[in-house]
Amino acid sequence: MTTSPIERAADQFVTALAQWRVERGMTKKQLAARMGFDPSYVSHVEGRRHKPTEDFARRAEAVLGAGGAIWQRFQEYDELRHARGTTLHRDPPVPVQWLPPGTGLVVEQEVAELEYIGGAYRCRIRRALYNAGVEPVTRYLVKISVDRYPHDPAGSNRHHRENPLTFEDLDVEAVAGEGGAAEPMLWRVKLDRDAAKELWLLFANERGQFPLYPGERTTIEYAYTVGEEKWGQWFQRAMRLPTRSLTVRLNFPERFEPVVWGVEASLAAEVPVRTPVERGTREGRAIFEWSTDAPLLNARYRLEWRFRGPDAPKYDEVGPPENLDPPRASHRMRGIGIVQRGSDLLRQRARHFQLPREGAAARAAVTRLLTSLSQLEDLHDFSKGVGLAAPQIRLAVAAAVVRPPERDTEPVVLLNPRVVGESTDCDEQYEGCLSFFDYRGLVARPLRIDVEHARFDGTRVVTRFERALARLISHEIDHLEGRLYVDRMEADSKLVPVAQYQHTGRPWDY
Repeated sequence: MTTSPIERAADQFVTALAQWRVERGMTKKQLAARMGFDPSYVSHVEGRRHKPTEDFARRAEAVLGAGGAIWQRFQEYDELRHARGTTLHRDPPVPVQWLPPGTGLVVEQEVAELEYIGGAYRCRIRRALYNAGVEPVTRYLVKISVDRYPHDPAGSNRHHRENPLTFEDLDVEAVAGEGGAAEPMLWRVKLDRDAAKELWLLFANERGQFPLYPGERTTIEYAYTVGEEKWGQWFQRAMRLPTRSLTVRLNFPERFEPVVWGVEASLAAEVPVRTPVERGTREGRAIFEWSTDAPLLNARYRLEWRFRGPDAPKYDEVGPPENLDPPRASHRMRGIGIVQRGSDLLRQRARHFQLPREGAAARAAVTRLLTSLSQLEDLHDFSKGVGLAAPQIRLAVAAAVVRPPERDTEPVVLLNPRVVGESTDCDEQYEGCLSFFDYRGLVARPLRIDVEHARFDGTRVVTRFERALARLISHEIDHLEGRLYVDRMEADSKLVPVAQYQHTGRPWDY
């Protein structure tokens, strides 16, 4: 029997899903748990009994880290379905297809804003809720936690013991409903610790109760305040309920000269957020905003920042003054999702793209690399140039980007690269690595290399690189082959702590 193009596309999606699931060593049950689905749903999709949805495809791609392959197959299927005139509800009022059994509340939209005002942070959360369950909802759990020194747990715990959160200082306010019909919400304490609070917002007040019944919607908004002495430089949203849309907004005085980046953490990985954080200004305030229409269940989305202005609040990277350990440069790298030395990801050979068939996946990987590269250049002055390979942001594909030492030069994009020639003349220079940023090491490399690499359309070219750029390119190709620069150092050569390195801020000498 002849199959239609749309049926073949659906089969190709399912084939890609099953292949990547097996390659990652996951059972259907394990994949379902990480995606936030019922196991039977994954079985039905792989068995062709359920049609794949956009949300399912996005979650599968994120959990399996397929380099865009699963998402590309879904797009091909989706385009054919639209071309045939099939009705696809992209924005259903309630995304029923991905709700696990027993689901009660669904967050149709969350807008979370953190504003710095006069030495304190005011956090305001607004959530549009839908009761997709079978029982009335009479309360809503709110979690408030702080971590003043996230890279120094012991120092942070000590600091919060001495400076605990108090409900009086938090000044919690909460309402349910819209405009003039909004009702104040009473609240009750569930957990009271030095750095964490949990409380129930009640759908009730002195005037009576207003439960959220099955099939009904409402909006709740709550706010609280935390002093700057208790708040670290991060704001995280955890997706504990099925959520359709998330927007996170930071509001700082423009004179603080803030720099902001985002990190997405799931059960599978921690990577930079997939779209850039947007910046705007209004009346002397710097407004940063990031949104997603496909937040993953159980994922955590975190915006982090640093202030460069001379009159901005001062933040230490380590704990209170009695902790004399120096701040580690790798903390900043880890903070924006750069995989650190010791991870198996850095010791695996990256998978080559099948081009041009995987052109869309290759472009998506390069976009993420360039976004991360931009974030890196906000954190550090890379006078020698800088490179980033896909495994360093948890993408096991053969892609890398390199920004030459010359600032006005466009980054070099490398797909499926391999060295096909090199000079016999070499030199030794100190190198650093984003995945090992606390040290520098002396490495010998050729002064010239010839690299064969691919374009997005699959054509292959050979490019010659010399001196500094040759060193940077060689370093990134090593990453794609599962090798670190320390593997190329002489046996008697010692690593130099970055605090003792004498050439920071200066280009290599030739």
